[in-house]
Amino acid sequence: MAREIAEQPEALARTLEALLPLRPELRALTEDRRVVLFVARGSSDNAAIYGRYLLEVHGGVPGGLAAPSVATHYHADLDLSEAVVVSVSQSGETEEIVETQAWAAAHGARTVAVTNDGGSALAGAADLALVTRAGTELAVPATKSYTTQLAAMAVLADAFAAKPGTLDAELDRVPAEVQRLIERREGVDEAAERLASTPETLVSGRGVTFGTALEAALKLEETCLRPVRGLSYADLRHGPIAVVDAEHVALLVSAADGPMVAGLTELARDLRRRGAAATIGIGGDTGFAGAVDVCVPGPALRELVAPLALVVPAQLTVEALARRLGLDPDAPRGLSKVTQTDPAGN
Repeated sequence: MAREIAEQPEALARTLEALLPLRPELRALTEDRRVVLFVARGSSDNAAIYGRYLLEVHGGVPGGLAAPSVATHYHADLDLSEAVVVSVSQSGETEEIVETQAWAAAHGARTVAVTNDGGSALAGAADLALVTRAGTELAVPATKSYTTQLAAMAVLADAFAAKPGTLDAELDRVPAEVQRLIERREGVDEAAERLASTPETLVSGRGVTFGTALEAALKLEETCLRPVRGLSYADLRHGPIAVVDAEHVALLVSAADGPMVAGLTELARDLRRRGAAATIGIGGDTGFAGAVDVCVPGPALRELVAPLALVVPAQLTVEALARRLGLDPDAPRGLSKVTQTDPAGN
């Protein structure tokens, strides 16, 4: 996992170089479509959440997360003639994702596959495949395959934008920012120490970076075997915040700019007042850093592009925590690289 985290700057650079030239092809494929639906599971689902926000905020197109069971179990008859369905799978071989893409195409959707394997079933059946260039990923927890999926989402959303190319300057800076965060590791070990102090962890974010918060929560669960809740800070304030006490560490994820920073900063202060064991911030601005007990700095990137690098401090923290707890971060208990939702025959 540590080695593959370190490979992310090059993987991102390769992926952006390969996919950015596909924007005209994406635009031609999707120009008469009015909605985008994402199909994914696990880490790929968190990448899709970023894609959905970016499509709506930057691309100006409604997006949503599809439920694969609508296709695979209910066999619903939907009119998807105005939809683009984006299927996201690192391996491109997760059966229910492949099956859902085929169902969508049969119901009139145009299909785009996001996968790390250009020879996979998912890529081969799609109208257009965005093949990421993560290279072979051996550790079970997704790191470089996840960040390269985020790069694909940025390319996809920018293809829909009124003026494609407006994110290019920021995207060009992503590999160097990821490299800087990996080399500095600022705050990572202290954050891992605080997380180890109690088994109860709450993770929160909102908006464009919400997928990053959910990915951090997933990594803590699968790699460190911690019971974790990942919530939008809006949902957190609608009741669940009442459970916060000295047994909980709160991990808050924020970009350095954008409309969500102020709310997350106030949430950090509120969690302190409620007696949380510790508040850990990933990213944010100087005000956010001052409101948390431990700050793990994020990238110097605008909010729309920040998730491509913002997850890296979380990955480093999770890897450090796993080792601190005596766990193998490369092979979490009971997990494999390609997961099927249902047993064979169901």
